[in-house]
Amino acid sequence: MERKRVNSSKIRAVGYDPNSRLLEVELRDGTVLAYSGVAPEVHRQFMNAPSPTSYYEDKIVDEFSARRL
Repeated sequence: MERKRVNSSKIRAVGYDPNSRLLEVELRDGTVLAYSGVAPEVHRQFMNAPSPTSYYEDKIVDEFSARRL
């Protein structure tokens, strides 16, 4: 999956597959986390958020289960 760079202090890049509803988040430390069941609207809001880090921490971390890649 291709990841797009984001302007964030904590997140390096984000990838999304709408067919499988899988969101990949690459952190600045190199960790890559995959979140399943993420709706396209959540991904769109994440990518357009003024602060991707805040959106990630508020709307994704606690709402979706993650696995480390």
